[in-house]
Amino acid sequence: MVEKGDEVIDPLNRLASLFAKRSGRVAVTQDWHPAGHLSFASSHKNKKPGDTVDLPGVKDQILWPSHCVQGSRGAEFHERLDLKPVSIILRKGFHAGLDSYSAFFENDRKTSTGLYGFLKALSIDTLVLGGLALDYCVLFSALDAAALGYNTIIAGDAVRGVDFPKGSVEKALKLLDEAGVIITDSGDIQ
Repeated sequence: MVEKGDEVIDPLNRLASLFAKRSGRVAVTQDWHPAGHLSFASSHKNKKPGDTVDLPGVKDQILWPSHCVQGSRGAEFHERLDLKPVSIILRKGFHAGLDSYSAFFENDRKTSTGLYGFLKALSIDTLVLGGLALDYCVLFSALDAAALGYNTIIAGDAVRGVDFPKGSVEKALKLLDEAGVIITDSGDIQ
């Protein structure tokens, strides 16, 4: 659970409405893990959340509490998130042995989620990101977007981090700055 995570809903709804009117294109991601996912600490003997393991193709996978299990209440979108403007929902993390932070690539950094092809077909050149968690899913999505050549903007009031381990939010902000990702308030995005 991300502390004050529900505070991102209003800015996300405003941005989704804005971009739906402007381009008709709003994409959201949804963690969609099968029960027993290998990123869950409970799937490993004598491991706890925060420990790391090496998985096939992934070194130092952080282990998490069980979360966003397919079909469970924990995998549902927040009840106040307006999905009417959404044109695509991309489910990620559904491979039992492979986690997915980025909206573009699974954690093996090779397996595509399909988002890049979707955006490329639409000739989109600028992405505005928000959501949870700044120091993992938003971070890796933004870094990949910038590396793929997109003008990448994060709505700072539409993100929250888990800050685990402590300092991960600060580290993420530094990496984003180094990658040329712009962070601004959603109210400044027109």
